[in-house]
Amino acid sequence: MKRGLRLASYGVFAVSLWLTALPAAAGDPDSLAPTARWSVYTSGRAAMPPMGWSSWNAFGTDVTEARVLDSATTIVASGLAAKGYLYINIDDGWWLKRRQSDGRMQVRTAIFPSAATGGPDESSFKPFTDQIHRMGLKAGIYSDLGRNSCSQAYGGPGTPNLPEGTVAERQVGLYGHTEKDIKLYFHDWGFDFIKVDGCGVRAFGPDSGKVTSGQYQSLGPIIDFQSVNRTDVAQVKALYTEVADSLKRYNPDGDYVFSICAWGSADVRSWAKNVGNLSRTSDDITPSWGRMLTNFDSAATRALYAHPGSWNDPDMLFIGHGDFDEHHLTEARSHFALWAMISAPLIIGYDLRKAPPELMEIFGNSDLIAINQDPSGNQAVLAHETDDVQIFVKTRGDDPAHKAVAIFNRGTAPQEVVLTTDHLKYSAAADVQLKDLWTQAALPAFKGEVKLRVEPRQTLIFDARGTRALEGGTYLSETPGRVNPAVDGVVTPQADPFIHRAVSPWAGTRGRGDLPMYAGWGGAQADATPYGRNLQIAGKPYASGLGVLANSRLEVRLKGERRFTASVGVDDSTLDTTTPVIFSVFGDGKLLVQSQPLRFGSAPEQLTAEVTGYNILELVARSTAPGNAERTIVTWGNAALLN
Repeated sequence: MKRGLRLASYGVFAVSLWLTALPAAAGDPDSLAPTARWSVYTSGRAAMPPMGWSSWNAFGTDVTEARVLDSATTIVASGLAAKGYLYINIDDGWWLKRRQSDGRMQVRTAIFPSAATGGPDESSFKPFTDQIHRMGLKAGIYSDLGRNSCSQAYGGPGTPNLPEGTVAERQVGLYGHTEKDIKLYFHDWGFDFIKVDGCGVRAFGPDSGKVTSGQYQSLGPIIDFQSVNRTDVAQVKALYTEVADSLKRYNPDGDYVFSICAWGSADVRSWAKNVGNLSRTSDDITPSWGRMLTNFDSAATRALYAHPGSWNDPDMLFIGHGDFDEHHLTEARSHFALWAMISAPLIIGYDLRKAPPELMEIFGNSDLIAINQDPSGNQAVLAHETDDVQIFVKTRGDDPAHKAVAIFNRGTAPQEVVLTTDHLKYSAAADVQLKDLWTQAALPAFKGEVKLRVEPRQTLIFDARGTRALEGGTYLSETPGRVNPAVDGVVTPQADPFIHRAVSPWAGTRGRGDLPMYAGWGGAQADATPYGRNLQIAGKPYASGLGVLANSRLEVRLKGERRFTASVGVDDSTLDTTTPVIFSVFGDGKLLVQSQPLRFGSAPEQLTAEVTGYNILELVARSTAPGNAERTIVTWGNAALLN
């Protein structure tokens, strides 16, 4: 019997009683109730990942107006601006002090001379932003969530351009001044982008040497970078939300980008996509291969947490430096291709005045930029993974017949990689066309599979066209930009243990080693369980689907599809083998179809719902016990929308 018919036999009243009687998610009795809305952050101007340039990786705090304007001029003259690199962002080092008479921030006019608009205690960035805007570009600025900045926290005695003056004058961060500063930066000075770091709420605890010496005032720590359990997640979220609210207030036209830089700590997985346009998933990148892997891994399996308007941010590009300079073009191309595939911001961190043509060609590769800037907003999904080789597939334009595929050799030896139509979710019986986006060469068409050689540290990247495996429909895992884990069921945040552990760029080999900090372990996944296992219900495997914990609610944006279908059940990898789960599908808040209570070992149940005319579909998996103490893992197998 079809589930829709079974539901009708219960009657609306009986179903309502059943739903009301079920336990709610731990800590929030309404978190699983349908809202009939898309909850992802869509304010600001980040319908596609921002592109531009930042001063930090190029100059650190040794930034000057001349260097920034020279870089902006190069962006325009080289044609990169025409390809989308529009944001020219000043990072740490621009400030002189906070004026105590009224709390107004003062620009260091010795390095930004155009800001000297009045007497010795007056300054404005407006002449600078006006010049950037006249060039057809947008201007970005930097601040911190706390009282003090990252350069004040971690800069040594020789760090240039640190804030000056008394303890109070050197408190240049947003804490206690958020509305005043945001109004100044955006309404008065005309900036278009802000990166808000978190060192000020992390590094100035009462035991900090800089605090005990009397140089700085104690604050927190509100973020404990080593322990999400000791982090005040609610306060961190509230402080960033305060920034978001001020940005909306002083940018009525919505022309801004808000970058949250909490480095993957403070459980940002669960809330940053609702608060800002960008969310850093790791600590700072450095120009080393191992560190690039660390930052990439922190975002690479978070496809369901990236959407138009709000993106995962593994940090800026370091192409041009170290392992990614003109002598390491294989590595530089991999770095760029991987950032393009996972819809990361493309922010150049290099002194473009000295960029050789080979690097400019990488930055300006129009085909890879188009993959990054695809308006559908689908971050690439991991189709194959070992320690040596990863295959990522990205649907382009919500068309499952048109995709990008990247084959990444992480190791030190050449690999013979077999790319299959199963990886691409294409029909094995029809031709597949591949175009190499580095060489522009078209490969011979293939059916079923093709063997490709991938050199060490190389990333092959192709435009792919084939015949969709699901005739007349799309698997939800093919379009993750349309799926939002509004509630992903995680009640105990944990760091992801599979993020590459490079030697710390700051501590070296002191201590036990650098540990992953991003509390994303257990979040919703496309084509895998929350813990990276294959999807399987009662022995039946699913190559496509969504894996998530129970007590979860997934929002799905509809685009005129006719029907939803999925095989649902408790996944075989669950840690909880006793608690039943009920699966419900809502359209614009209306219950469409519901399963019976399903336990570990229960056969998968097929749910089908007519969705014509609805805008938001919500997929709710509700445990009959509160919380997820035993982590009940559930699968929406072959979840799909049919035309």
